[in-house]
Amino acid sequence: MSYVHYERLSALDATFLAIETPAVHMHVGAVHIFQGAPFRAADGSLDFERIHALSEPALRRSGRFRQRLESIPVFGHPVWVDDPQFNLNYHLRHTSLPQPGDARQLKRLAGRIFSQKLDRHRPLWEMWIVEGLEDGRFAVITKIHHCMIDGIASADLMAGFMQGSPHDALPTASGRWVPRPPPTGAQLFREELRRRASLPGKAISAGLSVLREPLRTLSRAEGAVEAVGEALTHALGSASATPINDPVGPYRRFDWTRMDLSAVKQVKTRLGGTVNDVVLAIVSGAMREFLGRRSVSTEGLDFRAMLPVNVRTEDQRGKLGNRVAFLMARLPLHEKDPQARLQAVIETTHELKASSTVAGGELLEEISDWTTGALFAGLSQITALTRSYNMVVTNIPGPQFPVYLAGTTMDEIYPLVPLFSNQGLGIAIFSYNGGLFWGFNADWDAVPDLHDLVSLVDQEFEALSKLGEGGER
Repeated sequence: MSYVHYERLSALDATFLAIETPAVHMHVGAVHIFQGAPFRAADGSLDFERIHALSEPALRRSGRFRQRLESIPVFGHPVWVDDPQFNLNYHLRHTSLPQPGDARQLKRLAGRIFSQKLDRHRPLWEMWIVEGLEDGRFAVITKIHHCMIDGIASADLMAGFMQGSPHDALPTASGRWVPRPPPTGAQLFREELRRRASLPGKAISAGLSVLREPLRTLSRAEGAVEAVGEALTHALGSASATPINDPVGPYRRFDWTRMDLSAVKQVKTRLGGTVNDVVLAIVSGAMREFLGRRSVSTEGLDFRAMLPVNVRTEDQRGKLGNRVAFLMARLPLHEKDPQARLQAVIETTHELKASSTVAGGELLEEISDWTTGALFAGLSQITALTRSYNMVVTNIPGPQFPVYLAGTTMDEIYPLVPLFSNQGLGIAIFSYNGGLFWGFNADWDAVPDLHDLVSLVDQEFEALSKLGEGGER
């Protein structure tokens, strides 16, 4: 029998498919802004064909971008297979703003693009090349399903498409890509039966290790039970209801701001904590004012942010898929003083780092991988429906040097984190080349005043900066 070419999705990757609905789009993305001079054609327009030619060899770095989903019959678990009908022209798209396009127009366009679900019958990504920006610049809007990639993998992927110097050699395609024949439903079913038949043997092997080292294994088991219990406790509690936690619709607003990373580091050096602590303190202060303007009392408010945590090992760097755990952090919106908010955040994150919640979440995912992916997907749906958190805040470290696309510099990058079923606002932050770039994704109806929140984030950072200099608010 010929070899069957496919790859099962992990329980976490499959979960991002399972929780998607017509209103909940589970793609991540970003708006990248580039200097445009090296890509200008003779008539002044953007040389899209050159970008198209550069994309072909870059895609060779990962076969996932030429693969689509199939489902194992009866079991229903998704797998990746090569797409024989792969067409780069479908995924790489070209559009333009009315010249000279400003940031507001680009934000509106990004919101419309992020409002559209990816087609599950094709490889799950799109890349929009946008010309017409003022100062001759152009933008690249990326959209990739979360089942393919997380924040760290997206940073690694960006590194694969870009060059570290404007003089680096450009990638070239080697030979024609030939897709492997996708397996039949019968082949997938037989392979899954074979996989499940091997599970009892592996369980017996694990049992023998218990007999060989009973005390050590018992200690590990007690720690595992404690970790899983702690993860479930964090996952199943309910946060307070707020106006941003109604069921979301399909339409999105997207906005952004930028901070100087060295200025953020100065705040944490003077006042304590980490860069991420400063970020969470800024979010806390901005959300306190934002909800206050909507007549929400922050006294006694249990407002929680879900914080994705990278758990990749060094040998997993550069690989697609998701390797994250999730922490639930109570944000101190009740604190009136910005410095007190930062200190409260520092205490909270210190406790979370010392807890076994991350280990428990990893163990739950591993159990789900070995049994049924529905276990992890079901738990994720429950955490969203029971409002165990109010919003997602994710902070992704990127390269602290300029990167280039065929000699043109990437000036800015604003990331997108998806919204869950009743979370109308999500914030993603990406550090790059001395900047801290904030991307705000919001439900169109739940947060019509998104730009006000962006302004409040800037104001809160300014307030913390003044405190760091010894001033008063």
